[in-house]
Amino acid sequence: MTWGFMGVRGTWATEKASASMEAMPETTGVNWTAIAFSAYQATPFSTEIPYWEEPTVTDDEVKWAVAKAKSLGLKVCLKPIVNCADGTWRAHINFFDKDVPCEPKWSDWFASYDRYILHFAKIAEETGCEMLCIGCEMVQTDRREREWRELISKVRDVYSGILTYNCDKYQEDNVVWWDDLDVISSSGYYPIQDWDNQLDRIEAVVRKFNKPFIFMEAGCPSRTGSASIPNDWTFQGAVNETEQADFYRTMFGKCSGRDWVQGFMLWDWPAELYRRDEASADDGYCVYGKEAEAVIREHYALRLKHGAHAQGGC
Repeated sequence: MTWGFMGVRGTWATEKASASMEAMPETTGVNWTAIAFSAYQATPFSTEIPYWEEPTVTDDEVKWAVAKAKSLGLKVCLKPIVNCADGTWRAHINFFDKDVPCEPKWSDWFASYDRYILHFAKIAEETGCEMLCIGCEMVQTDRREREWRELISKVRDVYSGILTYNCDKYQEDNVVWWDDLDVISSSGYYPIQDWDNQLDRIEAVVRKFNKPFIFMEAGCPSRTGSASIPNDWTFQGAVNETEQADFYRTMFGKCSGRDWVQGFMLWDWPAELYRRDEASADDGYCVYGKEAEAVIREHYALRLKHGAHAQGGC
């Protein structure tokens, strides 16, 4: 389960955050967590990522979250993400293919991004994180093979655990540098009726690179209609716990027939959790107190019982 993503400075390392993380494995049975947080560049064509500034959580808050997760028996994937302060989705961060004087450049952006990822790679090593995700849904950057391979090499100099990159949905076959990573991972926000087609497509990528595979993100809001467009967090629909639960039943059912799908980091679990008696009014991705919670707990318990591979969750 992904924990803490919408958290900002001051919302981690609190009593509420502690209670939230404790409730996560207790109610769902997860055995891994992706601890996710964002640093913000101003626009999709800005080249500086000031990860040390607010609202990004502090280093101490990140270390607290890792320690808290480990105290609960969870394995940890540290997942630093970059977003745009102007609200543009990070998939649209983009520059000219060739560096041009007086224009924002890929070389400048990657220099800043490298500093960001390497900073937290060192923290991941220091805190014993089992996995590090070096990027999330950076669709326009995926074509920059040389820069990604260079970053991976730098990260391996300071971090000894498992490395992955979270490509966006439908992009698994557009990344050509999977061979430099340990695990292929992607965002599994596929329409409830289209899982077979997408799994067929992804399987070809997994077989080609012969790497373990997990869904680094996957989930669905509890809204009527969201199961057909689970990636759209802005979609308007009535609160519907069964819609969310049915999405999970279908996703788990389809993926269970594919032995190469080795796990999920489900989306998501906030650092400040709503009360359990408020669950029926919540229409977000979190499953706490909802029908999908039991679906997840049952699936994970079954996978553990049958000795599911633990490397990427279960």
